[in-house]
Amino acid sequence: MRIFRIIRGHIYKNSHLAFFLRGLWRQVLPDVLCRMRLRRRLKVLDECDDEERRYIQDRVDFYCHLEPPITLADNAYPLSRFTLKKKDRQVTGKVHSTYFYDCMEYTRFFPKHLKWTMLSGDVSHTLPQPGFTKSRPILPPEQPDNNILLNMDKVRHFLWIKDPFLWEQKEPRILFRGDVSCKPHRERFLEMWQHHPLCDVCAGGGLSLYDHLKYRYIMSLEGNDVASNLKWVMSSNSVAVMPRPKYETWFMESRLRPNYHYIEIKDDYSDLTDRIEYYEQHPEEAKAIAVHAHEWVRQFWNKEREDLISLLVLDKYFKGTGQK
Repeated sequence: MRIFRIIRGHIYKNSHLAFFLRGLWRQVLPDVLCRMRLRRRLKVLDECDDEERRYIQDRVDFYCHLEPPITLADNAYPLSRFTLKKKDRQVTGKVHSTYFYDCMEYTRFFPKHLKWTMLSGDVSHTLPQPGFTKSRPILPPEQPDNNILLNMDKVRHFLWIKDPFLWEQKEPRILFRGDVSCKPHRERFLEMWQHHPLCDVCAGGGLSLYDHLKYRYIMSLEGNDVASNLKWVMSSNSVAVMPRPKYETWFMESRLRPNYHYIEIKDDYSDLTDRIEYYEQHPEEAKAIAVHAHEWVRQFWNKEREDLISLLVLDKYFKGTGQK
């Protein structure tokens, strides 16, 4: 029964094999076919109703805060040099495969002579000049931000599940599993709560997604940048518990509302059990948070719209830098 539920309910991680096969297929297709379709793909925005058009433009401007003219970074390079990284060589334009295939899905629609700069991996700092990243620090609105977001490494981060357990069926405890090496804030969390009866927390993995879903409350602690489990937790019937996020990605973490999309705790974790005990006494509020979280993640399920937004972000950058 457990295996049946896992397979039927999509309670497993995204397939890296399928991801790479799609990427390889895109690589063998002539880019000229995509470039011929770019204008038609972008014109879909004009065909949307006013509400949808405003929504799409708002997200484009969120991912690329910069307005023209956009400065072309000193280390910018043409898309023709954007290739897979081989072994451990640090060469401009060469990146690891997941980041390459996620970007190439959209850059192939644009002429190869156009220049950009892109930094792969976990980015927790603001770039000195405009460039594309997976993540960026959450800054005050008045502070300039050169990090332009694309949905990178989504095979790991953008995971949705169908939860087989109702809220009432879940264990009323707090769960955490995760890497704590070189992450002092996570080590501090473990030291504080690993022996508390309300918590099931320890370092490392060893627990399946299916078994995670047996708990009502799941910690989403940021690592090198964002918490990698936040997306799938918010698609489940459990509730994400975390301090207010300090980093954001394509998921727009800075727009999540505390105690509406997730349970907020203090940065020092000191009120963790008090917050959980409150929601155990007010279960309808906790279940409402799970519903609101479902509403948030649902906006990312429309693949056609997500593709359009990605192309518009790139188009805004290339136009803003005066290249298009």
